[in-house]
Amino acid sequence: MSEKKIMLGNEAIARGAYEAGVKVSSAYPGTPSTEISENIVKYPEIYAEWAPNEKVAMEVAIGASISGVRAMASMKMVGVNVASDPLYTVSYIGANGGLVLVAADDPGLYSSQNEQDSRCVARVAQVPVLEPSDSQEAKDFTKLAFEYSEKYDTPVMIRTTTRLAHSQGPVTLEPRQEVADKPYERNAAKHVMMPANAKGRHVHVENRLKQMAQDACDFAINKAVYKDTKIGFITSGIPYTYVEEAMPNASVLKLGLVHPLPRKLIEEFASKVEKLYIFEELEPLIEEQVKSWGIDCIGKELFTLQGEYSANMIRERVLGETLDLAAAAQVPARPPILCPGCPHRSTFSVLKKLGIHGAGDIGCYTLGAVAPLNVIDTTVCMGASISTLHGMEKAKGRDYVKNWVALIGDSTFLHTGVNSLMNMVYNQATGTVMILDNSTTGMTGHQEHAATGKMLNGKETKAISLYHLCKAIGVEHVYEVDAFDIDELETVVKREVARDEVSVIIVCAPCALLKSQATKAKCAAIPEKCKKCGMCLVPGCPAITKNEDGTVKIDDTMCNGCGLCMKRCKFDAIERKS
Repeated sequence: MSEKKIMLGNEAIARGAYEAGVKVSSAYPGTPSTEISENIVKYPEIYAEWAPNEKVAMEVAIGASISGVRAMASMKMVGVNVASDPLYTVSYIGANGGLVLVAADDPGLYSSQNEQDSRCVARVAQVPVLEPSDSQEAKDFTKLAFEYSEKYDTPVMIRTTTRLAHSQGPVTLEPRQEVADKPYERNAAKHVMMPANAKGRHVHVENRLKQMAQDACDFAINKAVYKDTKIGFITSGIPYTYVEEAMPNASVLKLGLVHPLPRKLIEEFASKVEKLYIFEELEPLIEEQVKSWGIDCIGKELFTLQGEYSANMIRERVLGETLDLAAAAQVPARPPILCPGCPHRSTFSVLKKLGIHGAGDIGCYTLGAVAPLNVIDTTVCMGASISTLHGMEKAKGRDYVKNWVALIGDSTFLHTGVNSLMNMVYNQATGTVMILDNSTTGMTGHQEHAATGKMLNGKETKAISLYHLCKAIGVEHVYEVDAFDIDELETVVKREVARDEVSVIIVCAPCALLKSQATKAKCAAIPEKCKKCGMCLVPGCPAITKNEDGTVKIDDTMCNGCGLCMKRCKFDAIERKS
């Protein structure tokens, strides 16, 4: 009897890679894709690593594929942008060993700065896309992606979303398929993308997509089910489950391959239903192509371009049901706030006191943009804080940035901040960069990176020194400061923002949630000493609140003893207790 297991969608993708005989996996952590690699590393047959960024991860997988083994790269959708340079070109090169890119989209913006639809990237890159609907398909489609990759000589994208990545479902486990390495043959015309060679490979790309579109009409993963033909839906991925829930009697064409589209299959389905709906989250990728073929259908004029879909959306907009959503149980909202003991809070409290603006980056420290800290003024993408500050200086002059700093995390600095710092040095900038080194990739759940001294599998390795790396780039003024030494930090920040040279301040303190961090003695308020000045409340620690009489109290179930409040109190009204 086959073994069955309840798995997250991400866990199922990892299992699919294992069963497909994958030998190399490279990724950069990013919600909602992170758990793929965290589960792949559990299979010793697969070499799995954290790369410094998604471009590197994609290139590692490409190299492994060219050498003849099955390889995979995983990332969230904005990481696909970082990896797009090699992706667009490997589309021309194709695959020797199967090559798969897992792109995890985030409809609803649960953890991202935009709602990018990776299917659009794949379409422009001319890469086929598979989209599973549940955990079982996540595993099965991963295996199928490697087969398609090798059959059609192409990289293949698996597109998943937050809802699928973090939902659980039953998965039937199968043994690993031991796939023989493909022989490597030197072929410059295929592997060296200089213009003359690329012209020939572009013809191959166009031909393979045409062939795949024809073959896709018979793919088992593209399935038409006819029930009530008054209404028909073309859908894929998680939205398919909403159609099944809300309208179980409707006819449905479920697409497993969403690019290229099986035109004849779609035309046949459309001819058999009276009213046709295209139900797809985010961009109207399927809808626009179907309409371009002269097929009458309803899509984004009824369903939104923004956010996640749901079964209720169909009930309201197709069936016209009025739903009393207010009567449903409401989950209390979690306010956007840094954790108790977070070293970023200490840093931001100093910057707030000094009236300094922060050009921000992607990470936990984006929460410094909200009250009561209100320090972060900009956030664009990974590594952009340093470049943004540089652009401000070149646009407005040196004096303009004397009350600005660039803020970036340790993992993010190694991801793409290094290049931006090189640009500052090379182009004679004078701004100050603060690297918030909390010894981990914090926002995605404490993954290792090149400066932590550990690999994805936990093995110890050489740790990149941020200090020496900045020095090697050519920054003369590099300083390491304890994040909770607020007096020293204030002194260094004031000095460096006034300096007419590039400088780097590495603010060091491990993330308060790291397992290696032993809880210090907790802090406790002494009400009789409290002067009600509110200085301890300025950083916005959620463990500190006011009593009715204006004095403060500290919730020792939340406090982790970082001591920031104690250092801010000038009246010794807060003490550590054992």
